[in-house]
Amino acid sequence: MALLLAIETTTKNCSVALFQDVNLIHLCEHNSEEYSHSENLTLFIQQAVHDANILLEDIDAILVSKGPGSYTGLRIGTATAKGLCYSLDIPLVSLSTLKSMAFGMLSEGEYSFYCPMIDARRMEVFAAIYDQANNEVREVRADIVDANIYSDFLKEKVLFFGDGAFKCKDIIRHPNAHFVDGFFPSARHMGILGVKKFMDKEFENIAYFEPYYLKDFVIGKK
Repeated sequence: MALLLAIETTTKNCSVALFQDVNLIHLCEHNSEEYSHSENLTLFIQQAVHDANILLEDIDAILVSKGPGSYTGLRIGTATAKGLCYSLDIPLVSLSTLKSMAFGMLSEGEYSFYCPMIDARRMEVFAAIYDQANNEVREVRADIVDANIYSDFLKEKVLFFGDGAFKCKDIIRHPNAHFVDGFFPSARHMGILGVKKFMDKEFENIAYFEPYYLKDFVIGKK
């Protein structure tokens, strides 16, 4: 059985989970407006290992949420994940933050499409759209939200969620648009997707792996 450590730091929720195969055996997370990931992440990893009564050397792979999201959060999570992989000589598995978010919401009612949103700034969000089988049906983009941006999908029921969805409620006014508040990326949703990639040996090159910033869009805006 595989023992996997998952790291999620793309938003203000700093989250660490341990999985025995697909079974969640420990979760540490803290949602803070202060983005205290640099202080919390290592402590959460130590706490998870201690509380699960295992050693770091028992871990078979590291799962890391690769973005898009906060530049600083992504750097902290990626650097920590790569450091663990180097020191423990274990593989690195990266997961799309938005795909993991969508996977975590699949049980929430009967919707045709799921649209996870991460707040970028102003009226911008990082978003993608997934179907009921967690297949990506519209690629990840940095969207400037207006009333019609998702009109092609709103012919059917769409669930919008994530910290970018709150500011869209008053703009996307459509009977097929549904919103969930208070949902953030969490390491708890990375297990099943991570185990599949681990079993398929879809590993990253630790030396060259970089998170997915969508930074060309962000840097180009003023």
